[in-house]
Amino acid sequence: MEVLIARPHELAGLAADAVEDLLRTRPDAVLGLATGSSPLRVYDELADRYRSGRVSFARACAFTLDEYVGLPAEHPERYRNVIHREIGSRVDFAPGAVQSLDGNAPDPVAACRDYEAAIAGAGGVDLQILGIGSDGHVAFNEPGSSLASRTRVKTLTRQTREDNARFFGGDAGAVPRHCLTQGMATIMAARHMVLLATGAGKAEAVRQLVEGPVSALWPSTLLQMHPHVTVLVDDEAAARLSLADYFREASAAKSAVPAG
Repeated sequence: MEVLIARPHELAGLAADAVEDLLRTRPDAVLGLATGSSPLRVYDELADRYRSGRVSFARACAFTLDEYVGLPAEHPERYRNVIHREIGSRVDFAPGAVQSLDGNAPDPVAACRDYEAAIAGAGGVDLQILGIGSDGHVAFNEPGSSLASRTRVKTLTRQTREDNARFFGGDAGAVPRHCLTQGMATIMAARHMVLLATGAGKAEAVRQLVEGPVSALWPSTLLQMHPHVTVLVDDEAAARLSLADYFREASAAKSAVPAG
């Protein structure tokens, strides 16, 4: 696990660098797209790079992480609409290249099973963008989630609904109680994960993610077992890390290594 501590706008650039580098070497790469506040600057950066001709998504495809159950198709906070608004419509993905879970599927269990099959059929995710909840959830894998879980229906915790109330006019009661989400094992199958976290409210979650024991109480800690995870955090989110100074030194030492 590589931990990089920088200013928020720099973090977005680092994440966008990873996507750009991947698409330059593999234009038909499979991306994993997250919603929430953390990736928004990344999507802004990628849209800017697309407009300037630095990167193209024309041959790539993507899968979203999760979706609320029961929101009307036109609801602005339906994650399919959020991803289209924030990145899908701003770059040159081909029609149908971005696939999302259907929170209004008549058979949600079958929809989850089909989604797993679609990811596998695409060859798996090459690079997964992630955020992290204040309680350590990744996607909608809430505390107590099986670390071997696959895409499924979940019930959201009160904490998650309160955290997400800001997207629903501050009303936690308007946040759906159920969701469809990729499972932890599904996420762990991605070949590279880039997780972003900013702000003091994420500091304990980041501490657990990086330095805590692997536990279903903090589902994100499973990422410690993955061979290629990049954790991008600002100073506030890194404030509780015992090894924060080491991570800064390691990053500086790495950048000082001569090329060649």
